[in-house]
Amino acid sequence: MIKKFTLILLLLIGFKSFSQAPKKLSSNEIHHQIEKLNFLGKVLYVAAHPDDENTRLISYFSNHYHAETAYLSLTRGDGGQNLIGNELREKLGAIRTQELLAARRIDGGKQFFTRANDFGYSKEPNETFTIWNKEQVLEDVIQTIETFQPDIIINRFNHKTPGTTHGHHTASAILSLEAYEVLKTKPKRVFFNTSWWFYGSQENFEKADKSNLVAIDANVYFAPKGLSNYEIAALSRSQHKCQGFGTTGSRGSETEYLELLKGTMPTSGNIFEGIDTSWNRVEGGKEIGAILNKVQTNFNFNNPSVHIPELIKAYRLISNLKDNHWKTIKQNQLLLIIEACSGLYLEAVSNHESVTKSENFTINFEATNRSNSNAKLISVNVFNSNEILKNEVLKFNTNFSFTVDKNTVPSTFDYSNLFWLKEKATIGMYSVSNKSIRILPQEELQYPIVFKLEIEGEVIEFVKNLMYKKNMPENGETYMPFTILPEVTTEALSKVTIFNTNQAKEFKVKIKAHKDNVSGFVNLQANGNWTIFPKQIPFSINSKNEEQTIVFKITPSEKEITSTLNIIANIEGKEFTNELVQIDYAHIPKQTILENSEAKIVRLNIQTKGKNIGYLMGAGDEVAKNLENLNYNVTILNVNELTPENLQKFDAVILGIRAFNVIEELKYKNKILFDYVQNGGNLIVQYNTTNNMVTTEIAPYDLKISRDRVTNENAPVTFLSKNHQVLNKPNKITDEDFKNWVQEQGLYYPSEWSNKFIPILASHDDGESNKKGALLIAKYGKGNYIYTGLSFFRELPEGVSGAYRLLANIIALE
Repeated sequence: MIKKFTLILLLLIGFKSFSQAPKKLSSNEIHHQIEKLNFLGKVLYVAAHPDDENTRLISYFSNHYHAETAYLSLTRGDGGQNLIGNELREKLGAIRTQELLAARRIDGGKQFFTRANDFGYSKEPNETFTIWNKEQVLEDVIQTIETFQPDIIINRFNHKTPGTTHGHHTASAILSLEAYEVLKTKPKRVFFNTSWWFYGSQENFEKADKSNLVAIDANVYFAPKGLSNYEIAALSRSQHKCQGFGTTGSRGSETEYLELLKGTMPTSGNIFEGIDTSWNRVEGGKEIGAILNKVQTNFNFNNPSVHIPELIKAYRLISNLKDNHWKTIKQNQLLLIIEACSGLYLEAVSNHESVTKSENFTINFEATNRSNSNAKLISVNVFNSNEILKNEVLKFNTNFSFTVDKNTVPSTFDYSNLFWLKEKATIGMYSVSNKSIRILPQEELQYPIVFKLEIEGEVIEFVKNLMYKKNMPENGETYMPFTILPEVTTEALSKVTIFNTNQAKEFKVKIKAHKDNVSGFVNLQANGNWTIFPKQIPFSINSKNEEQTIVFKITPSEKEITSTLNIIANIEGKEFTNELVQIDYAHIPKQTILENSEAKIVRLNIQTKGKNIGYLMGAGDEVAKNLENLNYNVTILNVNELTPENLQKFDAVILGIRAFNVIEELKYKNKILFDYVQNGGNLIVQYNTTNNMVTTEIAPYDLKISRDRVTNENAPVTFLSKNHQVLNKPNKITDEDFKNWVQEQGLYYPSEWSNKFIPILASHDDGESNKKGALLIAKYGKGNYIYTGLSFFRELPEGVSGAYRLLANIIALE
């Protein structure tokens, strides 16, 4: 049975992410793993977010030195935006976590996190530490360093220049150095990965004193891979698809610079100078090194299995090492190499993608030995609870498969969920009680299957995660995570319901069964004076994965109120309160999240004018969906539908976030939109970023976007044009409408604009001057052009009443 500490270290060491197809190493890849096995040195790169990491250096240390190289991202990037879908906050964090793992599979690194929740943009580290629990994040940084035990730490950002970049960035460097100071066993050196950017210009950098910098020619060429280091790094960075960070590789000499912060300056370009990275580093390692270096030097690329006897000998010696840290790491690295050299194919596949705890299911096992090594399958152990003896000799290239029926999930197993989302979070921190996993990207071995084999006389355990696979016509063999789900999950079909009259509205709930023959009832609970009819609705579902929709009627409170509506399913006295969220993109494994099944219901005194809205989606948001709450007729437009004839039927046309960043055709269609305004329409353009704009002509008048923003969602707002229609009709906008906003007030405000524009609002973060570009309105012909950086895309899905009121007024402009 696999021991707990071995499981945790397997999570740190294994290079295969769960739910991916089993990795089958080529001879070149096996040799590369042997090179890594023979290098006993480590580098930890530290920054704040997914996509902050320098993949060029991670790839360089992993593939050139063959060092164990890891990236510590303090956050999972939950506060960013999403260019590939509508997922935000924790769901975006789930995507970005997997994109980081995809990047590490390419550049050869490993991945760590802290519990810090990316709450959005922060302007300096003191602000960051008012929202993060600094003590807990520092604790996680220390735990990562003590667990990984790097020889070298490299900070991405400069700890000495707060306020010049994202506060999270500077905070990552500050915490890295604070951790260094309290460590009993300190890394040999700490560096800052500087560049000309931190000096303001290339010219300034050329003039700077570089006596404290180590220069590395990092763009080396790896012949076995057929790629330069920067080509590998570009492939790695391009995995950050939801951030739009696809990049092009380069060839030829290029230099990276490291500024020494702690430790001694190396006298050569080798930053491991003075560190023994050979097997002599550990007591008893000399004999191991002699064996493994011989295998590396004389590696048989045509028949790697000839090295198995020597690899087994080294495995026995490693098992006797006194240094538990290096013993466990190198033992597990060697297991991967022995498995690959043997051509072993070990797999456990469920006949169901998901099961409930009470459900029987079948597991299909395969063990195939594709080499001439002497191998026997002694047993398999399912979930550390059911050992199945086989004692089957695995003959050369002969498939051995068998099936075990009536398996059940142990009652102690949790439902499938992302571990950092299982406990209640705060704005700044996730809560993970289990310290042993809190710095990990994921729980890879949630459903362990232990294959116990005897290979050349040595008993070895190989641990696999139970998976599900099927054949898909367009993709062929496709692997998916095996999951454990509740008997039933529920989902509100509308996450926010706005009541702008006293009339009752229908509220629909979708019920999904995760086993056959499920029946019970559903009821709703809400704080405040809401009337819900009926009190409960029965359901009965015959088949697994079948869905049923039921309809309640809700009569609103008399007073304005925003309430959380909890959805509860009851089966024989047991309550089920989860909604199932599955995130499924082709470039990452399917992600399963179980969150509270709930919705927002809002009693709101609001008037609307105008009925028909055209919405051109940009990077992805839910503004259009939420506008339907106000009974607008919203038509989602394709860019090719932006014609004068189509647009004339709309009272307002709204461009989704980043539309001028992601829709190439807008460089040609912008004039049509401006003509629509001139002829009497209202065009509402939501925020765009300063980078990669398809055209600078985003307005009929001069308008220059900047990086100005107000990150404090509670920043007081000044009304610059109190008598303007947008603040008075059809709804009176007051200070109350800017209360209870979430994450940020607005972003990427214009900094310069034509005098044709009227600035409506002003606000600022502490210590800054007023920002007046949050909402700009210009008359153009008969209509109105509106540019807004206000974060409607965050506020509307959260049911923020003031955001609904203000947007209704913008749409109603005359």
